[in-house]
Amino acid sequence: MGQRILRTKLCGVLGIEYPILAAGMGPTLIGEKTGAPVELVVAVSEAGGLGVLGGSGFTVDALREAIREIKAKTDKPYGVDLLLPQKLDVGGGLGQPSVKELPLSVILKTLPQPHQEWVKKIKGELNLPEVEIMVKMNTTTMRPLDAIKVCLEEKVPLFCAGLGNPGFVVAEAHAHGVKVLGITGNTKNARRMAQSGIDLLVAQGYEGGGHTGRIGTLALLPQAIDAAYPVPVLAAGGIGDGRGLAAALAMGCVGAWVGTRFLATTEGGALEINKQHILKSTDEDTRVSKAYTGKTLRASYNKFHDLWDASGLEPLPFPTQVLISSALLASFIEGQKEDYVGGLAGQISGLIKEIKPARQVLEEMVEEAVEILTRKLPETVIAK
Repeated sequence: MGQRILRTKLCGVLGIEYPILAAGMGPTLIGEKTGAPVELVVAVSEAGGLGVLGGSGFTVDALREAIREIKAKTDKPYGVDLLLPQKLDVGGGLGQPSVKELPLSVILKTLPQPHQEWVKKIKGELNLPEVEIMVKMNTTTMRPLDAIKVCLEEKVPLFCAGLGNPGFVVAEAHAHGVKVLGITGNTKNARRMAQSGIDLLVAQGYEGGGHTGRIGTLALLPQAIDAAYPVPVLAAGGIGDGRGLAAALAMGCVGAWVGTRFLATTEGGALEINKQHILKSTDEDTRVSKAYTGKTLRASYNKFHDLWDASGLEPLPFPTQVLISSALLASFIEGQKEDYVGGLAGQISGLIKEIKPARQVLEEMVEEAVEILTRKLPETVIAK
C-alpha cells in the first residue's frame, strides 16, 4: 500500500504533510519535566506533523537554546508555546528583575498565612520529607515579553499562546515571518482572537488536559468556527486517534491540536509516574481543579485533589498557586506517596493503553483517519 495522503488548508499554511499539531505542553509544576520537550517536537515534525515546544518551564536563555537545538535537528516547521497571563501575580519577590533564583521554602514564607499553615499541616500529617527546590525567576512565564522577543529573533515558524490572547504580538510577528496561533475554550474569545489578526485558532473542549474551559468539544467546534471565520480552526480536547481527527475534519476544522496522546509517547516529557497514570486511566479518571496553578486545569486524578478540596482555601493567582502545588509534589515524590501524584491529562486517557514512539502515533492517526474518510464513511452514508 502506498503512502497515505491527508492534506487540508492547514498543511499549506504551515508547510507540513499532515494536519496534526502536537500541543505545546509545558510542566504543570516547578521542577517537573517539560511535557513537550525538544525530542517530541523534532519527532512529530519529522513525521510530517508539527511539533510545538512547551516553553513555559524554560528560562528565557534556555528557551533560545532549545529553539536552536530544534533547528539543528530538523529543517521541518515547528512551533513554540508560551503562557501569556492577563495579569501576572508577582508576589514573594518574584517581580524583582535582579533576583535570578530563590529557594522555594523562602518564597512560601511570603504567601498568605493560611496557605503556609496548610502546606505545613499536610507535610506533618503525611510525614513528608522536606525537599528544597530552587525557583528560577527568569522563566518565560515570569518574563513573557522577553520570551516573545526570543521567538521572534529566532524566527520561530509558529508562535502559540497556550494561555492569553496573542493579538498584541501579531503585527511584529508577521514582520518577522512568524505565524501566530491562539487557543480558546469559548466563542467569545474565539471571536476576539480572530479579530486581533491571528493566523490560526485552536478551539479546545472541556475534555482536554491542562488549562481548559467549560464547553464540550462537540458543542464548541461549530460555534467557534462560525465565530472565528475566516480564521482557520483546529480542534482540541478528546482527540487521541484517527477517529477523533476524522471527526474534527468533518466538523469543518483544518486539523487537530493533540496533547495527551503525544504526552504518553516515548519522547513525551512527562514524569514516568504520570505516563503510567494515563495508561491506567478510564474515561472518568481525570479531574478539573484550580489546585495546581490557580486556573482550571485537568489532570489525572490523585489524592492531592482531595486534599485541596478539603482545605477550604481559595487558590492563589496564577502562577503563585504553582508554588504550593510544587512544594507538595516534590515531597510526595520524595516520600514515595504516588497516590498523591498526577500530571496533566485529558479524558482521552481512557483510550491510551500503550506508550509508543511519536512517529507511530502520528502515522496510525493518519492511517485511521484516511480509512474512515475514504472508505468507511462512503460505505455507511447513503445519499439520494
